[in-house]
Amino acid sequence: MSTRKATKRVHEGKYVAEVDVVLVEDDTGWSPYLTVEDACRLDDVREALRREDISAASRLARIFRLEPIAASR
Repeated sequence: MSTRKATKRVHEGKYVAEVDVVLVEDDTGWSPYLTVEDACRLDDVREALRREDISAASRLARIFRLEPIAASR
């Protein structure tokens, strides 16, 4: 079994969060997978973004706000 660091993005409404996680790789067909702690952290970030609780989400991830831009043709 080996591990590697990765970044997962969570998009909720007008926000995107980048969460650092550890992917576990092994010889099973389920590989790579998240640790339970990382999966819970992703859920916590998503829930905080849904509530628009940016301070709670920012304790767990890097938060970005999406803004529409006008595109000319």
